[in-house]
Amino acid sequence: MYIRRITIIIFRVRGFEPFERFEAAAEEVKTLTKRPTDVELLELYALYKQATVGDNDTSKPGMFDLKAKKKWEFWTNLKGTSKEDCQEKYIAKMEEFVVKYRD
Repeated sequence: MYIRRITIIIFRVRGFEPFERFEAAAEEVKTLTKRPTDVELLELYALYKQATVGDNDTSKPGMFDLKAKKKWEFWTNLKGTSKEDCQEKYIAKMEEFVVKYRD
């Protein structure tokens, strides 16, 4: 419980630049003790890609590569969303995950 509160505070510290808070949240995902749902992971993946790369301009994967196709679709759905907005959404999602998926 104590670690959760510290983590959430780090994400919200005003002295940090948004990108630094985003990087901290991206590292924090590795410390979750329980696995988020597949849809939650796809949402997180899409936010990360949009926040770091921007709009998806890759070609759509083939119909037999279901995992890659889902990742592509979730990322493409964020087209036009700014990197900064996606960073903030990623941080908010990780705050949720820390409470929900860490003992």
